[in-house]
Amino acid sequence: MTKPRTNYVCQECGYEAPRWLGRCPGCGAWGSLVEEVVARPLAVPAGGGVAESSPVPITEIESTSEYRFSSGSLELDRVLGGGIVPGSVVLLGGDPGIGKSTLLLQVSNAVSASFPVLYVSGEESTRQIKLRAERLQVHSRGLLVVAEVDLERIEQHIDEVRPGLVVVDSIQTVYTRELGSAPGSVSQVRECAGRLLRKAKEAQVPIFLVGHVTKSGMLAGPRVLEHVVDTVLYFEGERNHSFRVLRAVKNRFGSTNEIGVFEMSDSGLVEVKNPSELFLSGRVREVSGLCVTASMEGSRPILAEIEALVCSAPFGTPRRTTTGVDASRVAIILAVLEKRAGLLLSSHDVYVSVAGGARLDERASDLAIACAIASSFRNAICGPKTVVIGEVGLSGEVRAAGRVDARIAEAAKLGFERCVVPLANAKALKGDRGLRVEGVATVGEALEIVLGG
Repeated sequence: MTKPRTNYVCQECGYEAPRWLGRCPGCGAWGSLVEEVVARPLAVPAGGGVAESSPVPITEIESTSEYRFSSGSLELDRVLGGGIVPGSVVLLGGDPGIGKSTLLLQVSNAVSASFPVLYVSGEESTRQIKLRAERLQVHSRGLLVVAEVDLERIEQHIDEVRPGLVVVDSIQTVYTRELGSAPGSVSQVRECAGRLLRKAKEAQVPIFLVGHVTKSGMLAGPRVLEHVVDTVLYFEGERNHSFRVLRAVKNRFGSTNEIGVFEMSDSGLVEVKNPSELFLSGRVREVSGLCVTASMEGSRPILAEIEALVCSAPFGTPRRTTTGVDASRVAIILAVLEKRAGLLLSSHDVYVSVAGGARLDERASDLAIACAIASSFRNAICGPKTVVIGEVGLSGEVRAAGRVDARIAEAAKLGFERCVVPLANAKALKGDRGLRVEGVATVGEALEIVLGG
């Protein structure tokens, strides 16, 4: 009997090497290569749907709008693009204890009022799921729960129950007997995800897959897992904060910019109708180093408060610590403030954070970060009723931002009285906005208006 051939596969990026290496050449991770037995090739390919019998011109393909049904959560429907699409596969990732199973159990309970839902658990027993269901007030007879990790048995349950929704918690625990590797290995995750994708397309049943994350916060297993599924959702949040943000990073049936905001309570996840009020709650107005900005998350404007603290560096080498904003972007803003606005920050420690644990990736928040840093450095207070919007360039100019109308309307709704925007946006605005709009062309001009000279 011939000895089975083995490969060494990186658990972070899926890179395959013929021998063990201390560091992965693909992603650079140390100690991530694990030995796996190379399985025999299967007769059926691992991914994709049902192939067409012959190529046809795209003009002859009938165009039909996708049918969707509600998940029972308006925030989740928003992130998915309007609802759940039959036959789609959704991958949900997040840190342990963030609320992935809680959200999917609540969604399963809402959907089971219309048609059966199959909840497959590979990590918890049915008794453990029952305890969580009692806490969440889940008592639907249409919700069927099974503790199973064998892929062949899961496919059999889907054929027998014929559910309208399937939840697999989690994909790393599922294995197929056709492969000799352990559950959670790269080959097992790749093959099981591909098989479940084909089952979803053939039976036209949507499947939600829960995925583990690595220490760096990325989804565990090969990146091909993210390419196979239709939608990839990340559950974000911190344990010391009650709110959770559901963000789409891939969506074949909708926008990837939408987010959903939830608040963790004793009875489960509760939808947050106005995230801006949540992020601005408990703010102290008469303190330097605070500035409010308006960020666009998909079609939704969200107001968030940026906090900055500037103090002398006691050890000579200044520290730059950021939370919720890109550290490299803050470094560029610091260089612009020193070169273009005359703020000598090279000998000071700078700490920048977004209040409430939110995360801002949009460059339209650059000007608010600059104002918060200058406010702390000068010990001058930004206007508590002022919102600052704009992107900062390397020459100190303030560049235009998109969807300024929606940002200003959100600020006016929450009682703000002044909005500082790029000059190009201010010239394009017409009519009364419910607050005073002031346009600025440079960072220095913005600091004079916001901080009073």
